[in-house]
Amino acid sequence: MLRSLEELLKAAQTSPKAKMAVAAAADSEVLAAVRDAETSGMIEPVLVGEKTAIIEAGKKANFEVDPSWIVDYSDPNEIAHKTMELVAEGKADFLMKGLIGTSTLLRALLTKEYGLRRDRLLSHLSVMDVGLGRLLIMTDGAMNIAPDLEKKAQIISNAAEVAQKLGIEQPKVAPLAAVEVVNPDMQATLEAAALSKMADRGQIKGVIVDGPLALDNAVNEEAARHKGITSQVAGKADILLMPDIEAGNVFYKAMLYLGGYRAASIVVGARVPVVLTSRADDAQTKLLSIGLGKMAI
Repeated sequence: MLRSLEELLKAAQTSPKAKMAVAAAADSEVLAAVRDAETSGMIEPVLVGEKTAIIEAGKKANFEVDPSWIVDYSDPNEIAHKTMELVAEGKADFLMKGLIGTSTLLRALLTKEYGLRRDRLLSHLSVMDVGLGRLLIMTDGAMNIAPDLEKKAQIISNAAEVAQKLGIEQPKVAPLAAVEVVNPDMQATLEAAALSKMADRGQIKGVIVDGPLALDNAVNEEAARHKGITSQVAGKADILLMPDIEAGNVFYKAMLYLGGYRAASIVVGARVPVVLTSRADDAQTKLLSIGLGKMAI
C-alpha cells in the first residue's frame, strides 16, 4: 500500500513508461511538469496543439520539446477530439488537460464514437498526504455540484477503483456531514446512512462505508473514541466523500493553502483517467497528478 505522495511518485517513475496525451499543451506550467515526468522515465508525452506555441512554451519551461511528440492542431475543439482519438486508438494511455476549457475537453471525452465513456458518472478526486501515515482521498470538490444518493454511490465506486490501484484493497469510506448522527433535517446525514447500508448489502462493492461521520471522527481515532463511535471506518477513513462541491472545494484549498499539504488530482469514471488540475496549481502539484493518473490507468 502506498502511504505517501513520495511513494506514489516513485511507483509511477519506476513502473513501465506510459504514453500521456496533453490536450492544448502550449502552457509552460503544464510543460514543466511534463518535462519532469518525461525525464524521470514516467511518461512518453504526446503534445496536441499548435506546434510553434508548444515549442515556445517549452522554452519558458526549460524544456526542449521533441517535435516528434507534437500533433499540430490549433482549434480547441479539434484539439480535444484529436486527443480522444489518440487515446481511443491506443496511441496514448491517459490524458492531461492543458490550456483548454474543461467543458470542451470533457465533451469530447464523452463522445460515443471514441468508446471512452462508461455507464458511470465522471467525478474528480484528490489524493492527499496530510501526515496520517496513509494517503487520504477526497472526492468530489470540482465537478459534481450537489450529487444525490445515486451519484454519491457512483462517486464512491470511482474513488474505490483508484484506491485499490494504490494498494488499498478494501477502502474505508466516510460520507461526511456536520454531525455523526442521523438528523432528518440534514440531507447529508440521511444519504450517508443510506450509503452505509447500500455497502453492507453489496450495492456498492469493494468498500466499507460508515456514516454519517464528521471530519474529526472520520480521520482521528481519538476523536472517534471521545464521541463513543465504534466503527471500522471512524478514525481510519481512506476516502472522504464530501456532501457537496462547496465542502470539497473549501477542504481542498484549506489543505493546500493553509495547511501547506500537497495533493494529486484526476477525473475518473471514464475508461482512462484525466489529469485535471487548477491553473493555480504549481508544476510539482501537476507532476504528482501525472503520477496519480499513470497509477490509475
